[in-house]
Amino acid sequence: MLKRVVVPLLPLTEQFELGVACEVFGFDRSDEGLPTYDFSIIAGVAEPIRTRFGFTIDVPHDLSQLDEADLIVVPAGGTYPSEDGSYLCTSEYDASIEPLLVKLRAAVARGASVASLCNGAFVLGKAGLLDGRRCTTHWRTSARLAAEYPLAEVDRDVLYVGDGNVFTSAGTAAGIDLCLHIVRKEQGSKVANGIARRMVVPPHRDGGQAQFVTTPLPTTETETLAPLLDWMTENLGDDLSVQKLSARVNMSARTFARRFQAETGTTPARWLNDQRVLAAQHLLEDSDLSIDVISERVGFGNAAVMRQHFVRVRCTTPNSYRRTFRASPQPA
Repeated sequence: MLKRVVVPLLPLTEQFELGVACEVFGFDRSDEGLPTYDFSIIAGVAEPIRTRFGFTIDVPHDLSQLDEADLIVVPAGGTYPSEDGSYLCTSEYDASIEPLLVKLRAAVARGASVASLCNGAFVLGKAGLLDGRRCTTHWRTSARLAAEYPLAEVDRDVLYVGDGNVFTSAGTAAGIDLCLHIVRKEQGSKVANGIARRMVVPPHRDGGQAQFVTTPLPTTETETLAPLLDWMTENLGDDLSVQKLSARVNMSARTFARRFQAETGTTPARWLNDQRVLAAQHLLEDSDLSIDVISERVGFGNAAVMRQHFVRVRCTTPNSYRRTFRASPQPA
């Protein structure tokens, strides 16, 4: 069970990512029937913890708290190199963070979960926890992560990744997605949805980092495709071919495909199939409909096609997903 959550801070910690961990795991929401976590923040090194904006955070340096943690969340901090010189290089902290790295390795070995938010992935890489694992970080530093830790399988296109009991997220707000994913995985969709509702954020965001990578949009006189995307999500079971979609917005198929890629970072078919997987997730969690009926309802046509896309997006089968997220968490 997910009960004890500990967040170790490092110099030049990023307060947004720290705030994400505090918001998801640090609040008492028992008045709404949601679990309360034993949440604590510690200093990951024996020196003052200063944020990137100059103020300090007074927390104890007590790495022993990591020994009993069910989840350790490493937010972004100043332990990775930066091209503009605003952060400290990892080499300057090699000695001081080694005790923390030892604790992180021990936590994973005993079965606890370890998660990084944004560039906190560099700390997990330094601990050797990304070797042979699929992982991610902010798209601006993903190439550097892959270069520094060549045994890691860096995926720059996703918002978060869970590989075994090691989790990593992309930049900034993707930390919210990851923390809610961990809650959903450990305690079910109702708990994750309840926390998301209190935070006024979506319980799940579809898509990956590609939609956020800086790419100049081509000049066009057409309006945004947002109304069409909304219509597509409401009509997933229909025939949504490129020909029909392009006709709906009065474009040629070629212009439509180019515009769609520019606005969403992916192809119409890929976007549509990802939306259908997301719709299938909700039905698998919240209904008793058969896999065949769900596949028809979301537009995949048959269970075999849905299974193919579900495995691609969620790295598990629809049946396995349903068993995981329909199961009621056992009381502590």
